Amino acid sequence: MKAIKKIGLLAVFLMALLVVTACGNNSSKDSSSNDTKSSQQFKGKTMNVVATSDAYQPLFDKFSKQTGAKVKVLSMSSGEVLARMKADKSKPMADLWFGGGLDAFMQAKTDGQLEKYQSSSVKKIDSQYRDKDGYWLSKGLTVGGFVVNKKVLKEKNLPVPKTWADLADSKYKGEIIMSDPAVSGTMYAIVKGIIDQKGEKAGWEYWNKVNDNISFYGKRGKDPQEKTASGEFGIGIIPVDKMAFDSAKQNDLTVVYPKDGIPWVPEGVAVFKNAPGKKVAEAFIDFMLEPKNMKELAKLDGKDTDQIIMPGVKGLDLGLNKKDLMKENLSTFGSDRTAVLNKWSDMVGDK
Repeated sequence: MKAIKKIGLLAVFLMALLVVTACGNNSSKDSSSNDTKSSQQFKGKTMNVVATSDAYQPLFDKFSKQTGAKVKVLSMSSGEVLARMKADKSKPMADLWFGGGLDAFMQAKTDGQLEKYQSSSVKKIDSQYRDKDGYWLSKGLTVGGFVVNKKVLKEKNLPVPKTWADLADSKYKGEIIMSDPAVSGTMYAIVKGIIDQKGEKAGWEYWNKVNDNISFYGKRGKDPQEKTASGEFGIGIIPVDKMAFDSAKQNDLTVVYPKDGIPWVPEGVAVFKNAPGKKVAEAFIDFMLEPKNMKELAKLDGKDTDQIIMPGVKGLDLGLNKKDLMKENLSTFGSDRTAVLNKWSDMVGDK
């Protein structure tokens, strides 16, 4: 009898163990299912993005894989984005605005075209590179310099310029190209940076002299790089990044960091006002601010300034001495934009 009772108790124990194990397995399956569901929270949703370059596609692809959201990217300069928004304020042109000169983002905030969003991770970004009200943040810095076609200048017996001051010399008349600062945020940053450095009067006197040497202003941000590489011009004023150095190597050009100061501009990120994909765009900002993704972004950006935005994130080493960055007044970067561009337009006419 005792043996039978022991066998009965053992059977009950084994049955209980099987039930607990089965529950544990179901719990594990449920947890796995929830994780999958969580990681695919935006499956079936689409995030429309306007970006300055298609170089960021790998980061958007990673976000898509993690969240299930489809990402459609339209490449557009910051000036074009502002123009589109002003032309039709009735509806947002996309969900996320990714990259472009900060002046445009400041102007868009003033115009009421951006959505306020304070990510829980935004404090990782240095306070001077994010809006205190939460309408935009910076993902990195773009710096300005120039690229030189050595063959063109050699044929005309002209030296390679080393400073911004050199570009005002009349011997370079007809040899310089830059993009319209109303189109390119980087060009606006260069114009504004030099005015800040020299002062209002001296700054505009300088740009009048440079304008005398320029016969054509590019309508695209890429024009100076491409037209200098093709030999149409000897000197192109450009954003300096890895792409500039790669192009210089391929086309026997020289990239110059001007010795008399390097102008710079933070590149913005923001959510458009009333964006249909607002939640997806906000999730992308959270995703972007993860250190591992900021590190990947630094590589995709091809710049050596990303670590200024988020301390600890290392960018490339392209030879930039950060001590040479100009002292700029970001507080007037957006508010002065219209006045600066109007004065610029009066100066250059229909070039």
